[in-house]
Amino acid sequence: MEILEKRPKKVIYREGDYAVKSFDADYSKSDVLNEAVNQARVEETGLPIPKLVEVRKKEGRWEILMEYIAGKTMKQLLLEQPEREEELLNQFVDIQINIHKTPAPVTLNKLHDKMRRKISETKLDATTRYDLDIRLNGMPKHHKVCHGDLGLGDVILTADGKYFIIDWAHATQGNASADAARTFLKFSLTYGAERAEKYLNLFCRKSDTAKQYVQSWLPIVAASQSVKGHEEERDLLLKWVDVVEYD
Repeated sequence: MEILEKRPKKVIYREGDYAVKSFDADYSKSDVLNEAVNQARVEETGLPIPKLVEVRKKEGRWEILMEYIAGKTMKQLLLEQPEREEELLNQFVDIQINIHKTPAPVTLNKLHDKMRRKISETKLDATTRYDLDIRLNGMPKHHKVCHGDLGLGDVILTADGKYFIIDWAHATQGNASADAARTFLKFSLTYGAERAEKYLNLFCRKSDTAKQYVQSWLPIVAASQSVKGHEEERDLLLKWVDVVEYD
């Protein structure tokens, strides 16, 4: 078995022409099926993503089979060739903006609904949860495809210059600036403040979006991400809940 990547509660390995995402035996069946449905729905938009092949149960573990894409992620390339940072970040932002330009299938989960549910699941006090709900309710509702967790490790570049976007477990239809806020937080946690700011400035310039508008999503997105169970991230994310003053 060729292991492609190990993550908490899941492992991705190669099986011939397929990449297989194998989940721990105690992983939620509904979450596995939801990820597969998300991928199938996004695939129908025509975006360049690996084709979903099958959902199966093998040796007590749920698995998602998809087309294997030969190439390297942008994260791998940046580690190997740090001098390409500007080029890779520019291409990454262009890819994200192209995702947002794609009309979402009407059946894709709504970002506002997901955020509201996640806020209710946090351990924040009732006053803070109320303030976050009020802020969320005031945000415009759009119907753009949002990856929900996009980072450099989610874009594969092939030898012939094509790209493919992977890991659609958190895909929703909603506001592109919320999606950018999530990517900013992910960059902050993974690469530090300087590269996160570089990403955000690029996104705002290329998409003609006010930086303050993306930042206004940060408390909401940080709160929603804090319930995912990654303790090493939780404390840092909760600091962002109050990083922007409420209107």
